Amino acid sequence: LLHIDSITFTAPHLVIYRSLRKRFVRVICSVNQAALVDGRQRIRKGVRARLLEFYNNTHKMTDQQVAHFTEVFNRNRATLALFSKCSTKDELDVVRDAFFLGMASQLCPNEYEAMRESLITDDTAFDAIASSINTDKGLETTVTAARASPHWLDLVTAVHAVGSAVGSDLDGIWNTLEKGRMEWLGAVTAAHPLKVILKEALNKDKNKTERDEVDMKMVYIYALSLSIESLANESEAWRKVVKMKNKANPLQDYNVDLWDPRKEEWRPLDLGVPEAAERGGSSFQAAWDA
Repeated sequence: LLHIDSITFTAPHLVIYRSLRKRFVRVICSVNQAALVDGRQRIRKGVRARLLEFYNNTHKMTDQQVAHFTEVFNRNRATLALFSKCSTKDELDVVRDAFFLGMASQLCPNEYEAMRESLITDDTAFDAIASSINTDKGLETTVTAARASPHWLDLVTAVHAVGSAVGSDLDGIWNTLEKGRMEWLGAVTAAHPLKVILKEALNKDKNKTERDEVDMKMVYIYALSLSIESLANESEAWRKVVKMKNKANPLQDYNVDLWDPRKEEWRPLDLGVPEAAERGGSSFQAAWDA
């Protein structure tokens, strides 16, 4: 059920493992054959979780090990930064798992080597990776093959164990990046039709001024804010200020005199939308120019 090369099993570890194994064996015997595969996976995760919790509580990292973790994390920041290039949740998942692979290659050599050997000895995985080298599918193909390895769960668990031991919440770090990216992508997608209308109007206006572009950008900022959860109250406050009847159509009954960026209610949107863009790995100007 369990393979953790990096952990030395002492008597307390074995007590936990044996008690859990007996309990889970009884559960296995009571389920039908169709559920065995899923059951084994859940059992394995449960045993590993208990063992790793005990391990982390009894094994403290030295200052040198903490410094090494920090160094490895910094080396893999470039992989994390790829989140800003993602357009879908699936692409984000690939970047996340590529990050785990990179971390494991330097922090968890036993688990990483076991996974690597499984890919080399699997003809299908090896051929897929080899044929994707130097292509735009290279990273995705490698990650897909790694996930299919029987050692993938061991590798990911080991990386998280090391992170936990040094007080680094790897899942929390990633979830923050993913949430920011997905929220910004959603906002840009939702506001895109209105942006097209605004930019077409500007392009057709031969007498447009810099002020006209500022006015159009204000409307676009408002449209983006509708999809940003943290700005829900602020966008509603602005709707009332400009006497907008339909929040989904800011151009209806648009009154340029009411859309004054000097008003106090505008500041939260003027600052909040660019901040949301940064959390999503982008910028407001990039979204406007796209």
